[in-house]
Amino acid sequence: MKPEAILSRAPIAITQAQREFYFENGYLVLEKFIPDEWLERLWTVTNRFIDESRSLTGSNEKFDVEAGHTAENPRLRRLTQPVEHDPVYWEFACKSPLTDLAEDLLGPDLLFHHAKLNFKWSGGGEEVKWHQDIPFWPHTNDSVMTMGLYLEDVYDVMGPLGVIPGSHRGETYDHYNSNDEWVGALSDADHAKADPEKNAVYLPGPAGSVTVHHCRTLHGSRPNMHPTRSRPLLLNAMSSADALPITPNPTPSTHNRELVRGRPARHAHMEPYPGRLPPDWSGGYSSIFALQQEEDGANAGVRQPKM
Repeated sequence: MKPEAILSRAPIAITQAQREFYFENGYLVLEKFIPDEWLERLWTVTNRFIDESRSLTGSNEKFDVEAGHTAENPRLRRLTQPVEHDPVYWEFACKSPLTDLAEDLLGPDLLFHHAKLNFKWSGGGEEVKWHQDIPFWPHTNDSVMTMGLYLEDVYDVMGPLGVIPGSHRGETYDHYNSNDEWVGALSDADHAKADPEKNAVYLPGPAGSVTVHHCRTLHGSRPNMHPTRSRPLLLNAMSSADALPITPNPTPSTHNRELVRGRPARHAHMEPYPGRLPPDWSGGYSSIFALQQEEDGANAGVRQPKM
């Protein structure tokens, strides 16, 4: 759905000025947008999964963990597709203020794409290198965005989300390395061109704050250097119903392309996709952390394109 059509509708969760800011800058941050009652419910189930992860000695399809993860000192990087593992996460995606926010920025007909819970553990929890989302999962148009909920108070030292304002209106970058392997991050040359050290804006906020970024907005985050506190960020990606995936989802879910609100689209809205297509994910996908760090085995099963 085109921005002008979305903006012609009355907002229900945020102001018209905030919507206009999002379309102009490609991001938004809403402090304490989610009520405490929701945070309590989400923390109850999240703590259960943290405890479950203590038995792991390495990553699997459900949990992505850092090297050194132990029962006594869990170092989670990600809970993949939390909506698959507890109904509270799915209820939050489709029956909470987050859903109203999605309608204000995507229109009345909403499709779910995926969810993830990135922990960025204390004491050096890994950075997320600069990248765009749409090269991971191209769609027929750009009416796609990701909303992130801070479950904890997040300060600058904890590696909050960073964005480059206006980058959603610029280039769609290649996310392959010099060996033509997918790494999910900008090359050194493109990083220098984007210059996040000069152009980035970081988005800290208290618990309950929500960040929003457009699918083409350049974003990343620094390591979490807080000595004791993790930075759990619950992410939900959604699209307008007329924005359809043109490649498979790297992390499949039973909720992929599920209608969250409104009516199914009768036609796809088609815009040229200017970026390079991602690999064939059908053989498996590790995580953005493993791929960006080029860890051993991160690309196992990924069918890289042949030149």
